[in-house]
Amino acid sequence: MKKHDLIADVARRTGETEARAAVTVDAVFAALAEAIAGGDGVTVPGFGSFRVVERAPRGGRNPQTGEPITIGARRAPVFRPGSRLKEAVAGSDGAATGENGTDR
Repeated sequence: MKKHDLIADVARRTGETEARAAVTVDAVFAALAEAIAGGDGVTVPGFGSFRVVERAPRGGRNPQTGEPITIGARRAPVFRPGSRLKEAVAGSDGAATGENGTDR
């Protein structure tokens, strides 16, 4: 699904025009990005949570020369899916996972 498809689906579900739905979708994404960039987590019950993690510096290799390099510390956004989203992806019959939630 692309952003335009998402906007069309939101418009259909809410009965709004695509232009108004686009403003809403853009506002939601802007609010998420601003909160996450500011270091705040965003939790949507059943859907998931967005937060920032601090990645420590680590070693790596230059792919062209094979020379060891240091990859600097950085902040990275992460998403952790909620239970309802996991269930929706797995399917209501749970066929993708065992009873204890592990892959079969």
